Amino acid sequence: MSSKARNTNDPRYSKLAIGVCPDQWGVWFPEDDKQIAPRQAMREMAEAGFEILETGPYGYFPTDPKELDRWTKEFGLKVVAGTGWGILHKAEAWPETVKHFRAIAETHAAVGAEYIVHLPPLYRDDKTWKFTDDRVLSPDAWKLYIEHANALGQMLLDEYGLKMVLHPHGDSHIETPEEIARIFEATDPRYVNLCLDTGHVVYGGGDPIEMIKQYPERITYVHIKAFDPDITREAHEKDWPFGEAVAKGASVRPPAGEPDMKKLVDALADLDRDIYVVCEQDLYPCAPDFPKQNAILTREYLAECGLGLK
Repeated sequence: MSSKARNTNDPRYSKLAIGVCPDQWGVWFPEDDKQIAPRQAMREMAEAGFEILETGPYGYFPTDPKELDRWTKEFGLKVVAGTGWGILHKAEAWPETVKHFRAIAETHAAVGAEYIVHLPPLYRDDKTWKFTDDRVLSPDAWKLYIEHANALGQMLLDEYGLKMVLHPHGDSHIETPEEIARIFEATDPRYVNLCLDTGHVVYGGGDPIEMIKQYPERITYVHIKAFDPDITREAHEKDWPFGEAVAKGASVRPPAGEPDMKKLVDALADLDRDIYVVCEQDLYPCAPDFPKQNAILTREYLAECGLGLK
């Protein structure tokens, strides 16, 4: 079977490789009875034409590298990244964050991954939507955030050979263009770069295409997804929790929503370097028979935009 991950027909796009992650299958948590079974999800990812995998919530797929390797070989997938949630802005949470990321790094380094995506903790609970943290960080908390981001990125690179990318997120402390700019200004580019999540950037009021042009050296890994601008606007006007916005349909399948995927893929291609572009759509919770066909349509549309092959 020929590979669909890279657009080998057009040299302009050939450095971009399309991948997938459990979020595209409605998975937000390591375990949850509203989610599809992990083996079924991985099998369907392969059937939908994907070959490159980000493993998503740590513990959803096997954490034992040998078992994970068995699964991915069975389904013809290659792991390029893992993800983890970790609190950076509280001194008392730091040891647990380090321990968690070491576990993730050990699994993923052993299967040949290249990246670790740091997902910021949200200030509202994913399920109850209640506030669990300060909405705006104090100067001291922000300083700790930066120090720990640099330290975590350095540990992952120096000890495991993994590159860390911070992930902007709705209802987190890196959401708006201003907050993302602040991260770029304060962090060390050797250890901390950005997972450009195009949907969350749109949700936070930013323009991912402009961000690529503004910070070309800091965009090293991408989550490609779209958000409905009208639902997003209403979510901010009414201060919905991020989970409520998703439940009301904010995350959409391109070509619906923003950004314009053709312009986005062109901007990524213009960076002229190898970049993993991982398909995502926030679908938690969804009917188990929905994700596969939805993902096929997403992948085929993105191929029309130059990303991968149909």
